[in-house]
Amino acid sequence: MSEETDTRSETYAELAAVGPYGADLGHALITMVEPHPGREREYNRWYEDDHFIAGAMAMPWMYAGRRWVATRDLQLLRYPQTSSVAQPVTAGCYISVYWITAGRYADHMRWTVGINKRLNRDHRVFRDRTHVFTAFQDHAATIYRDGGEGPRDIHALDHPYTGLVVQVIDTYSPARRAELLAWLCDDHLPKRLAGSPAAMVTVFAPTSLPLDRMTYVKQVEGVGTRLTLLWFLQRDPRDTWPEHFSDLNTAVAASGLGDVQFVAPFIPTVPGTDRYVDELR
Repeated sequence: MSEETDTRSETYAELAAVGPYGADLGHALITMVEPHPGREREYNRWYEDDHFIAGAMAMPWMYAGRRWVATRDLQLLRYPQTSSVAQPVTAGCYISVYWITAGRYADHMRWTVGINKRLNRDHRVFRDRTHVFTAFQDHAATIYRDGGEGPRDIHALDHPYTGLVVQVIDTYSPARRAELLAWLCDDHLPKRLAGSPAAMVTVFAPTSLPLDRMTYVKQVEGVGTRLTLLWFLQRDPRDTWPEHFSDLNTAVAASGLGDVQFVAPFIPTVPGTDRYVDELR
């Protein structure tokens, strides 16, 4: 029996009967990519028409996903210019975010390494792109503006949020990261969310990629010392940037608990279209 027709259905039945399967946000894949100049439209079509499905959503335990884009005017709002995440800080005009079921990270990783090896072998990988910031991350916390009224974090990639702000903070040691997380959850984020256009902030901690990862994806930096924050917005980030998001580094610096390495706004792509492709440069 060929590989194409051998689905081993009995194995799927066995796997479905064991392990966690709760409706919880356990982990995320956050991948920010820069298509090479002149290849933007081809990259967009490959990602949406093939990779988003075959390389992500069709995989076990990856239950939600959404793509976001930074047009040139959004790229120019990013800071700091000395970012250790992206150089230049405008690099990475597309970002995709995926949710993974709690307790299923290891199972998902075994599948994703296998499927990506197959996609490479079958010449279904777009080469003219650079992974600027790609990491699997463990969910650390979610802070809600309205006390949990409304969509929960498990719905965040399906709910029609109109903007996303990605914030990356580096600390100096794992112990300091624990202090930073406590300060963010107990003090800073509740204050910043009050009256803001962001309905929630999800906080993640990056994990190392497996040794047999694809060679075009660099090993994750900041494992043990970095936090990634995703701000889900109910308004276009350009409408409220100066008053709500242009100074996210100030309070963190004043706390002495870490340094903001990246703040970047995005808007959602329109699936099935090439909208915004002509606004990236």
